[in-house]
Amino acid sequence: MQHRTNYTEIEHFLADESFRLWVYFNDDQHQWEEWTLENSNRAKLVEEARLWLLAMKAPNDNLTKDEVQNALEATWKKIERVEENKKGKPVLKLLRKRWFNGVAAVLILSLLTGWLYNQTNSDNDSALTYSELINENEEGLVEETNNSDKPQSITLSDGSSVLLQPNSKLSYPKIFVGNERKVYLSGEGFFEISKDPKKPFFVFANEIVTKVVGTSFKIKAYANQPNVEVVVRTGKVKVRSNELISNSKDELIVLLPNQALRFFRKNLSFKKITDITQDELLINSKSNIEQLGFEFTDIPVAQIFKTIEQAYLVKIDFPQSKLKDCYLTTSLTDQPLPEKLKIICKSLGNNTSYEMNGNQISIISDGCN
Repeated sequence: MQHRTNYTEIEHFLADESFRLWVYFNDDQHQWEEWTLENSNRAKLVEEARLWLLAMKAPNDNLTKDEVQNALEATWKKIERVEENKKGKPVLKLLRKRWFNGVAAVLILSLLTGWLYNQTNSDNDSALTYSELINENEEGLVEETNNSDKPQSITLSDGSSVLLQPNSKLSYPKIFVGNERKVYLSGEGFFEISKDPKKPFFVFANEIVTKVVGTSFKIKAYANQPNVEVVVRTGKVKVRSNELISNSKDELIVLLPNQALRFFRKNLSFKKITDITQDELLINSKSNIEQLGFEFTDIPVAQIFKTIEQAYLVKIDFPQSKLKDCYLTTSLTDQPLPEKLKIICKSLGNNTSYEMNGNQISIISDGCN
């Protein structure tokens, strides 16, 4: 606690994790409130830093000067009431006077955008961000960001695969250690998880955590959208609120195939959808991989490769002349992409193998047995 007495700039506070936890989640283990109210000059700087943090979580709204002024007045009245009830000290009244006299109009506008957003779109400051979640993880994480306009296929160390949609990010350890497998998602991804009952798989996506053993499902959790969605294709998943969220309900939702869950950020509530065909939003957002089947009975291997290309939006190069008379009967449902390829190669035999580089797959084969 002693080191923060040297904080003289807003940036010092913004870089302090305990300060961010206090502002976003009301986690005051480091007694920020008491320390702030000890000194009125200190309180002014703390309040500016706090408002900056809140403003950075808000969208860019077009506010008039009157709206800014009215919101600022209402905000300060609310702060004063709360603080007077808690401490009975006049620190914030002094702070309010200095604030109105000393802060530039541009700064007020940007900060109040954050206040208006938080007051009109959320009942509390409980939302978690992707950055905050990965900061909680002490493992060395690899981050993949899809800045392209096409889905990107990612293979994890356990053989699980993720089809990461554009404008999405995934963080994961290079190698899973311990008795859990944890990854972190911002945006949208379709997951196919390798089965390992002794090592459950967790996807942390903003305010929710999805737990699976081996299954396929989609999570849609963009930071700028009001809801988070989980859609199950095969297997079973369990979804709950992230325990880091203040005021969250201790609720666990179990989802089976063709079921979904919608999490509403505004009031931290769940809606379970037992039949996704009855939900227009989910039906309209289904991707190829969710619609195509992977049960094959005496099907040309070239057609199987084409189905995989359509599902994962990858390109598969294979020796067509050597495999043109090869047919397979196999089930590739509920298998990650690398496992699908292994099964095909093993079924073909004759030294068949594959190499994968991003969205490019090469099949090496001398033909089928």
